[in-house]
Amino acid sequence: MVFVLALFAAGANAFATVLQRLGVEEARPVSKRTHHLMASVLRRPIWFAGLGLTTASFLLQALALSVGNLSTVQPIMVTEILFLVVILGTWFHHQLRWIDWIAVLGTAVGLGVFLWLSYSQEGHSYPSQYDWVLLLVASAGAIVLGIVAAQRGRRSWRAVCYGVSAGICFALTAAFIKTVANEWPRGVVYVFTHPAAYAVAVAGLIGLVISQHALDAGPVAASQAALLIVNPFSSIIMGIWLFRDHVHATGSRAIVEGVFLGVMFYSLLLLSQSPLISSTREAEQLSGRQSLSKVRAGGSIA
Repeated sequence: MVFVLALFAAGANAFATVLQRLGVEEARPVSKRTHHLMASVLRRPIWFAGLGLTTASFLLQALALSVGNLSTVQPIMVTEILFLVVILGTWFHHQLRWIDWIAVLGTAVGLGVFLWLSYSQEGHSYPSQYDWVLLLVASAGAIVLGIVAAQRGRRSWRAVCYGVSAGICFALTAAFIKTVANEWPRGVVYVFTHPAAYAVAVAGLIGLVISQHALDAGPVAASQAALLIVNPFSSIIMGIWLFRDHVHATGSRAIVEGVFLGVMFYSLLLLSQSPLISSTREAEQLSGRQSLSKVRAGGSIA
């Protein structure tokens, strides 16, 4: 059940990424300031369609985290890029190259073997205040550092930096979701008096804004590859740090896990370079206009 829910969440998020990217391309604000960008995209119906799917993905992820642990659910979310390639391939009527199929297979096998060997068990459900403070300070510092680094450099570099910050922010959001899910048996009233319930909204909103800047800063390939690689790593660390998740990684098993984890991430990098999601600025804009016309004419992207 955990794996199915996480896979559906990843698929919904991939679809949302495509729609939100089209919304950002259509908005094309003169200023790159946060309030101008968000004010512009909020007037685009297609962006709201993406937001709806993002909400659905969030709910599915929350359900997965309520029955599974952080160190297992979040790595499964990297399959979003597989769905992204398939969606874009179908939408733009491009045939997947043989290397794309190999990368898809490598991602699936690498993730599957890693999860099978390292399948973690949750240690406890109630992190200490001290652990939360340390984690929040470390996460906030890393997020701010990424945003600052994204202010200069080439478009691909800026997209990567924003993607890294968004990945950490969404991992932190997942940690808050897991905390709220653990409190659910105490009742709805108690949950909504817990600080973590409001922290989910704050962290999720910050991550959403950063991810929109990542989509606007450069190629989807750069931002999504960074986000999808950083997010599971951050989540595994947070799961061990906060919830004392027991990840089986000792002796020769740890070496094999590292190999297949490397296979998965290398495959993700290959997928991120697929012509379906890696393009120049001009190609991205042209794709956005074509897609938007199709959506308006047909009512959907699929």
